[in-house]
Amino acid sequence: MLELRPNCECCDKDLPPSAEDAMICTFECTFCRSCVDIVLKGVCPNCGGNFAARPIRPANKLIRNPPSYKRVLSARPPINDKN
Repeated sequence: MLELRPNCECCDKDLPPSAEDAMICTFECTFCRSCVDIVLKGVCPNCGGNFAARPIRPANKLIRNPPSYKRVLSARPPINDKN
């Protein structure tokens, strides 16, 4: 069962279970689509894999299969695109 992590590991943006911009790698590293596209260039900084859209768990399934509340931040700091 997917963990459904609550945040982007790069920018710490909230990614609730219904987030349409949540992306995951094969190890469930979780990032927002913006960080995947702009900062990470489609490559997971933790495992080197690619990303896919995280499935949205139906609301009626969240009661018995709740999302994770543990926030995870990658050791790699975000890259500043403005420079």
